[in-house]
Amino acid sequence: MRNMASIGIHLEPYVKKGLLYFHATRPTLHGLEHHLTTSIKLIKQIQPRIVILDPIDAFVIGGNQTEVKTMLLRLVDFLKMNNITAFFASLTNSGENQELTDMSISSLIDTWLLLRDIEIGGERNRGLYILKSRGMAHSNQIREFILTDNGIQLLDVYVGPEGVLTGSARLSQEAKNEAEQLLRKQEIERNQFGLELKRAATEAQIVVLRSEFREEESETNKVIEMEKAKTEMFELDKKKMAKSRKADKYIKKQA
Repeated sequence: MRNMASIGIHLEPYVKKGLLYFHATRPTLHGLEHHLTTSIKLIKQIQPRIVILDPIDAFVIGGNQTEVKTMLLRLVDFLKMNNITAFFASLTNSGENQELTDMSISSLIDTWLLLRDIEIGGERNRGLYILKSRGMAHSNQIREFILTDNGIQLLDVYVGPEGVLTGSARLSQEAKNEAEQLLRKQEIERNQFGLELKRAATEAQIVVLRSEFREEESETNKVIEMEKAKTEMFELDKKKMAKSRKADKYIKKQA
């Protein structure tokens, strides 16, 4: 319990309230049948909702894997008949076959969580993912988990062209990505600012051109009005001259 308190998980209050019970015994102290009967007796006495057995591979001694699997199967059947959730922990060796347990009890397990070490850049970090979960949708992503003063925290691993990164490599890559994002943001802001300057300059040119056009339009309209007036005067004089010439012809005819 003291070890768990060091990572922010305080179990002692639950033990005092009777909500949590520990039973510790050495796997080699008794035979498998005795361990099974002792476990069933304690379960009937305490009537828990969850039973944790840690670790199950500690029962393996020599070539008794078949006997261990049979014992666990009987225990699982008993727990299921009593609607008790079972949580089994197993220590596996590192390597390519770390996803296989010594007892081959995959058929007994509904949900299988796998913890593994991820070594990158001379640093070892812890990863967690769901190997299988019978009848339930689940994520296939690896999550990094760290032990802190406030308990266990799950972190998103970095997945990119460089691969899956955890720990310091993930932090370094995230800082690099943030710097690149900042540069992109600044470049976007510069482009937007330059575009605004061009828009303002264009609008100012449009105002000047409109002002010049209005002045030219006014002067042109004046010239047009003067030309129209001249045309009208010319037509009027032309009519007067035509009328005058007709009068001269009439006088000549009288003479």
